[in-house]
Amino acid sequence: MKHTRTLALAAALVLAATTLTACGGQGTSTTPATSTSAGLTTITIGASPTPHALILQYVQDNLAAAAGLTLNIVQYNDYVQPNKALADKSIDANYFQHLPYLKAQAAEFGYDFYAFPGVHIEPLGIYSKKIKSVDQVATGGVVGVPNDPANEGRALRLLAAQKVITLKDTGDKDPTLLDIADNPHNLKFQEIAAEQLALSLADLDLAVINGNFAIQAGLSPAKDAIALESGVDNPYANMVVVRTADKNSPALVKLNDLLHSDQVKQYIKTNWPDGAVIPAF
Repeated sequence: MKHTRTLALAAALVLAATTLTACGGQGTSTTPATSTSAGLTTITIGASPTPHALILQYVQDNLAAAAGLTLNIVQYNDYVQPNKALADKSIDANYFQHLPYLKAQAAEFGYDFYAFPGVHIEPLGIYSKKIKSVDQVATGGVVGVPNDPANEGRALRLLAAQKVITLKDTGDKDPTLLDIADNPHNLKFQEIAAEQLALSLADLDLAVINGNFAIQAGLSPAKDAIALESGVDNPYANMVVVRTADKNSPALVKLNDLLHSDQVKQYIKTNWPDGAVIPAF
């Protein structure tokens, strides 16, 4: 991974600044409206480290100040805490998830969130340390898939597209392991937290790994994946998510606009030339 720099989050500045969470008492508006002493509106945003926090740091370093913003980027290494933090108003927005995952989380936890349009896609990949092709998978082999419903369904669809398994027709509903219609290799499936799949790869015959966690583990989706999800008409673009009450916040709308700028598109293309991260706009 070429991105070895530490993301400087300026914790002291953030503590000094009055942020959304600090100013929004119980029953008060949560719209970001409080500025730092420099006249910049602070947005506290949760993100996965790679590539989300890197993209946000590019915005902070190059685009935010001119738009009247400063970003306090809080990194999360799982897919559960960022939505919990958004719901309890610890953060003002998050940037780590795609729409199917958000819908599943909202259905389970009752979140009232709003999703801005997608910023980028991280193609899901099938990885292995034991074989070079899905055709070589051993009978009775062990396959790791993400344990959250949306990403598990996505992983199963990729395995089906590669003819490793076949699935029942579930329509728009995410398939589960119970929807496997044919398993010709008698594969055994392990549901593993998405962030742990790359770390478990040596113990598995195959693992279906989300792009950001593959990158964090030093894997190149274009070079190391033995099969890769197509980016064409992909519904799994990652986007900024906010509380529905804040969807018209000028500061959050500005942030979304910056993330859909030509500069960010070029940054993504330049820094992930192997297609590990693809602009969704």
